[in-house]
Amino acid sequence: MPNLDGSNPGNRFDVECVDRPERPRIGISACLTGAEVRYDGGHKRSSFPHNAVANLFDFVPFCPETGIGLPTPRPIIRLIGRDGAPRAMSVDPSVGDVTTAIQSFAANRAAMIDELDGFVLMKNSPSCGLERVKRYPDEDAHAVRDGIGVFAASVMERFPHLPLEESGRLFNLDWREAFVARVFAYAHWRVNEAAGWTASRLIAFHSRYKYLLMAHAQGRYRDAGRLLANLETGVEARAADYIALLMDAMRTPISRGGHVNALAHLQGYLKRHIDGAARQEMAALIDDFRRGAVPLLNVITLLRHHLSRVDEPYAKAQVYLNPHPRAAGLRRNL
Repeated sequence: MPNLDGSNPGNRFDVECVDRPERPRIGISACLTGAEVRYDGGHKRSSFPHNAVANLFDFVPFCPETGIGLPTPRPIIRLIGRDGAPRAMSVDPSVGDVTTAIQSFAANRAAMIDELDGFVLMKNSPSCGLERVKRYPDEDAHAVRDGIGVFAASVMERFPHLPLEESGRLFNLDWREAFVARVFAYAHWRVNEAAGWTASRLIAFHSRYKYLLMAHAQGRYRDAGRLLANLETGVEARAADYIALLMDAMRTPISRGGHVNALAHLQGYLKRHIDGAARQEMAALIDDFRRGAVPLLNVITLLRHHLSRVDEPYAKAQVYLNPHPRAAGLRRNL
């Protein structure tokens, strides 16, 4: 079993850590797949997800509005009411309040959602929007953008650690990479949870995520060390606390400084193995990345090249070096 400070007592430190799945399953608002289920009879298929990450995930489509029996096309739905508890109201009086129906739709599909590794939701939707959805304080008031879609809110409440993201924000390269990394981490967590948590398995899992967690948030990394310091009892509870910590830390993209910190720590594993010129080249490339002169992928590629030639299994196994399939190219322009 590895020590939490990163020292490695043996080459088989992760023997109990199950490998992550190659192709996670994620939920997605059906209109984003090209299904013509929008209120106007159209869809919102675009370059995401089909061009960006279509080969990474298996998609499970959801449409709360059609799921509760509303037709396509249909009168629009608006969030109306006070902040924190608006109702999803159709502009058609004969349809009226559909809040409870959408919440029931989410509840009835809880078992299906529980098998997912993430969810991509349609932005601005009164059912699926994650943030800044139009909310009308009353029927005659101007809209304010502080609402959350009814379906999205239900999923968040029932599955607080499930990686969720809006379609719009995923056009941003940093947010896209962060979401994909979070989905793969959550999928990895779930297969280890299914195998059954033991103290050694939980430590092995954390050991592989050490530098990814450090890159996202050093404070949360220190919290993880304290959380896992004593696993003689209560392993299942500590495991639940750990995934909450990890998903919270990974919720936003890694800063440039966070990457530099993780890269510098991983570079330290090469000190005994490469000569002075190679060390200087590595340090200079990290500094080039810090200044924005080269993309992250350049640094990661050289670091992986050096690590592939040395006996440092702890460093080689770090998920930070490969948080998602390399073919995705998500770090090419970071």
